[in-house]
Amino acid sequence: MRVGIFTDSYPPYINGVSTSIVMLQRALERQGHQVYVVTVNPENMNYKYENDEKIIRVPGIPIGIYDYRLTSIYPFKVIKKISKWNLDVIHSHTEFGVGTFARLIAKEFHIPLVHTYHTMYEDYIETITHGYFDKSSKRIVEYITKFYCDRTCNELIVPTKKTYDLFKEKYKYDREVYIIPTGIETERFYKEKFKKEDLNHLKMKLGFSEDDFVMLYIGRIGKEKNIECIIEITKGLVKKNKKVKLLLVGDGPDMEDLKKLVNKYKLTDNTVFAGKVPYEETPKYYNIASIFITASHFETQGLTVIEAMSASLPAICIKDESFSDVIDGLNGYIFESEKDAIKKILPLTADQKLLKKLGKGARKQAEMHSSKYYAEKVLHVYNKAISETSPNGKNKLTNYLRRIGIWKK
Repeated sequence: MRVGIFTDSYPPYINGVSTSIVMLQRALERQGHQVYVVTVNPENMNYKYENDEKIIRVPGIPIGIYDYRLTSIYPFKVIKKISKWNLDVIHSHTEFGVGTFARLIAKEFHIPLVHTYHTMYEDYIETITHGYFDKSSKRIVEYITKFYCDRTCNELIVPTKKTYDLFKEKYKYDREVYIIPTGIETERFYKEKFKKEDLNHLKMKLGFSEDDFVMLYIGRIGKEKNIECIIEITKGLVKKNKKVKLLLVGDGPDMEDLKKLVNKYKLTDNTVFAGKVPYEETPKYYNIASIFITASHFETQGLTVIEAMSASLPAICIKDESFSDVIDGLNGYIFESEKDAIKKILPLTADQKLLKKLGKGARKQAEMHSSKYYAEKVLHVYNKAISETSPNGKNKLTNYLRRIGIWKK
């Protein structure tokens, strides 16, 4: 099968969507499928071709929201290159920018379009509007989401039941929605992949001793991730056990504010800000930690939780639908408040047997999210989209390009 992935998030960007797309690309290619990518050029306003023109990067203008760029006009030469890919299916991973281009190409060339809805935009409205025009903004988001995910794609994939419920219960989406949790290359994080001396070296480099109890958070350092809550939990735990340490891996706009909070609570000796780490290096960071912790309510799935579990780390997650299908008390704990989190984590700091038992349960849970399993589920949706889509006559765009002498095919 020849698959075209259209996305605004792709390496060198590091985020959950980018990670899931690379994983899907590799998994499909391992099964013998041809994968082509249309994405954003993060460096300049030029069109760039990579990997024997199997990757096209289009220029985009920064819009000031995370790393996203707005793309708009696409030259005929790019459209012609994409047509030569002879795609069987297009898989879009964004509603805007390159996602709009995916819909235009799919319509004009009669290619079935599968879309994955990654981002719960309603959760981010207050972060962007700071409380102004929330109601009208939510109505706009609902309209745009329903338009892109209902009227312009053949099949819709969501990563969790939380997102499924949004479409079915709130948006009254009356078509089939496929819940396919995003897979990861679980084997990258297995503890047996690493030499103990290498992990000890990293631990020492970060300032941890061998018997420290390290709580790890990996992700964006932003307001929506609720890292203040994790710091409050750390504060409570340190009062009980000085060996408790917090390791924050990632970067973002809240970095300086969180450092000030750590100073205020006199936690500088118990907190390490590691900054942004290349994706290839993150497995090592998981494997030097004792547990993984997140207090974010803004996840559609939370891939870092699955990555942590792959490294046999118990996951301690705030009560949220994104985590309730994964955390079951045998692989980690759900907490409802800072006090509840402290109560549940404290026994783990002194009970290695319990920690290892939860770690084994975490690894077992993670194996259900392998990239191979994910790719097979996505391929099923591709095949359904293809089987239900047939060409409908000539294409208006290519006819126009032939008339003006640009299209020769």
